[in-house]
Amino acid sequence: MNIQLTALHYVYLAYIVLIIAIMIRRRDTTIICVAGIMTIGLLATETLSGSVAGIFNSFIYATKELLSTIFIISIIVAMSRVLIRTGINEIMVTPVTRFIRSPQVAYWGIGLIMMVVSLFFWPSPAVALVGAVLLPVAVRVGLPPIGAAIAMNLFGHGIALSGDYIIQGAPKLTADAAGLPVTSVMTASIPLVIVMGTVSTLTAFWMLHKEMKSGSPVHSPNDISGTVSTEHPSSSEAVPATLIVNQPVQRQVISPRLQKVFALLIPLLFAVDVILMFVLKLQGGDATALIGGTAVVILIAVTLAAHRHAGPEETTNYLIEGFQFGFKVFGPVIPIAAFFYLGDAAITELFINPLPEGSHGIVNDLGVALAGLVPLNDTVSAITMTVTGAVTGMDGSGFSGISLVGSIASMFAGSTDSAPVLTALGQVAAIWVGGGTLIPWALIPAAAICGVSPFELARRNLKPVLLGLTVTTIVAIFLI
Repeated sequence: MNIQLTALHYVYLAYIVLIIAIMIRRRDTTIICVAGIMTIGLLATETLSGSVAGIFNSFIYATKELLSTIFIISIIVAMSRVLIRTGINEIMVTPVTRFIRSPQVAYWGIGLIMMVVSLFFWPSPAVALVGAVLLPVAVRVGLPPIGAAIAMNLFGHGIALSGDYIIQGAPKLTADAAGLPVTSVMTASIPLVIVMGTVSTLTAFWMLHKEMKSGSPVHSPNDISGTVSTEHPSSSEAVPATLIVNQPVQRQVISPRLQKVFALLIPLLFAVDVILMFVLKLQGGDATALIGGTAVVILIAVTLAAHRHAGPEETTNYLIEGFQFGFKVFGPVIPIAAFFYLGDAAITELFINPLPEGSHGIVNDLGVALAGLVPLNDTVSAITMTVTGAVTGMDGSGFSGISLVGSIASMFAGSTDSAPVLTALGQVAAIWVGGGTLIPWALIPAAAICGVSPFELARRNLKPVLLGLTVTTIVAIFLI
């Protein structure tokens, strides 16, 4: 598979390295991303006007790609605001607090529940379900919002999505591309997913526990919601606030009877959603839409009950608050997402196909070129598959490059036994990097629900995920 690399490829790669370096230094990347978009536009169109127009068009493209996520987050936040204001959320979480009594239990409990729900419905709808119910409990027992976000992220977008054993979207894509049975790739991925998940979640927990024990602040310095003084069992100090959990609000009086009715009815409605997902086989975007619609119905019902004759106007106000929050969260992310989307389908949609014939997109071309530079032996093949999978995940999708990963794995396989392992390894690397643990805009659902900076969440995930990928690659070498 020969791929001709052009100036576009090298410029894009140079900007990726620059953006990563700036992120590591915890500086804002917006200007660099805009410069990258403009440079690529100039190379693609060879006109200054086309380059400048490409900046705006790339922002529009990124917004359209992220719109469903922006909406579900905004609607869940709007619903949560009215539940907080009426005190319904406190009654809802009371039964759960009997089981979650410490930050440690909160971390592992949220993570495991997130993993199970994500296996059936994928992580985006799972974040909305798990976050809305369990985040207030976790914060109350002393787990910082960033800790809850890490748990939801690693267990949902990491473990559940990289294995994808129920829906089987990921293994089918990689297996078909590699010319292998789906069952062989799924079987080969089991030890890799277990090792990757164990190493990354334990490392993240150890780092978080060490930070909490030392007494140093564990919330994001760029926390999107500020800090307020909130009492919880383990401390009387100020803890990070999220718009969903701790922001100070003016209480809206509602009768205790209505509080209890809604506290029972709301979980039942979401339980019905789960049943409908099974019966109707709803996944991904369809499942998210069902949850979002249910949240809007709950928002309207509670607002009308609480505000009575002012209910219609207050419903609009809650939605405005939710969307203000959603766009505040996504505002810093759209420019960087716009740049990285150029590595995939956006480049041909925004500019008149500037890539050479046979190209699979800038990022995928770079992955193929990388694979072509290495000798064929088991150790180097495994390392290259991990790096290639990670590179193809840089567009923040996770799924866009796994077909290519499967194709490369079939070329690298020295035997029929090694092919499933290499395919599964590339799949795990691509989804862990691009599916929502390291690329800031891909992990926005968990970050937004928990009210923390997506860039800070990506930074905190970096060491656990890289260590996990290293250990998983070593294990794969022994399995080949």
